[in-house]
Amino acid sequence: RLEDPLMGASLTFLTSRSRLAAWPCVALMGWMAVCPAWAGDRLLGTSGVSQIEGAAGGGLTPWAVIGGNGSSDQVGASAYATHIRTQGKFNLNIQGVAVGVKNRVEVSMARWSFKFSDTVPGKSAQMNVLGAKVRVLGDAVYDQDMWWPQVSVGFQHKHNEDFKLVPTLLGATRGSDTDWYVAATKVWLGAAWGRNVLGNLTLRATRANQFGILGFGGDLGNRHQLMPEASLAVLVRDDLAVGAEWRAKPDRLSAFKEENAWDAFVAWFPHRNLSLTAAWLELGNIADKPSQRSLYLSAQVGF
Repeated sequence: RLEDPLMGASLTFLTSRSRLAAWPCVALMGWMAVCPAWAGDRLLGTSGVSQIEGAAGGGLTPWAVIGGNGSSDQVGASAYATHIRTQGKFNLNIQGVAVGVKNRVEVSMARWSFKFSDTVPGKSAQMNVLGAKVRVLGDAVYDQDMWWPQVSVGFQHKHNEDFKLVPTLLGATRGSDTDWYVAATKVWLGAAWGRNVLGNLTLRATRANQFGILGFGGDLGNRHQLMPEASLAVLVRDDLAVGAEWRAKPDRLSAFKEENAWDAFVAWFPHRNLSLTAAWLELGNIADKPSQRSLYLSAQVGF
């Protein structure tokens, strides 16, 4: 079941700290509802979907593109909800928003709620993610006569509200941390039998355990580690994209071996303001459960 990211009811049970962290998210949603200047001049699908930590991109990895449908003189925005449930009954629900300004700057927020299944019965972890991204070079779509891609730099600051529960027991050293990344994205128009092709490479500096759900750092290392991420997608129709992603993750806890993640996805854009994504997601080991995999479902509205 996908939760509606616009429903205030999902904020009812937040702690005072998470309420403070979440109020800008609510403010952005309100702004989206009343702002008359939304536009949609970009090619359909080229702004990606909402990545699990809130940035515009694929489901697993941020791309260099800026969120929303706004062009270089417009403001765009998006809101999304994502649901993941592994066969080991780990359950993750995510809601978030992103605002893109003049196809140059993006600000995003996401709220994670993760249930530990029978590994820690009845317990869950909440995580807030605040991100920002700046385009520093090129245009992924319109620089067709140039070899270089669109390049953006960004960060994602994560705060695990339940760090003292499971992460501490496993040896994680901190409950908050910041990932830094640089992403390069290129769209080749008509490159595959007349179909548009998108490629992305991202390099992330991180020490997150399971994206941050199990804290940051650990007994095997406490420094940021450079980890690569990659995406490849083909627009088989103007409104339908298929592709795959891969994301490397650091292995900082001796309690279990963390493995890389990958997915194969289908993204459908039935309307310029709506996208629906389904993916088969392979996550590897999570805590005490090996070979975790899941159907990934995500819905996004954008302007």
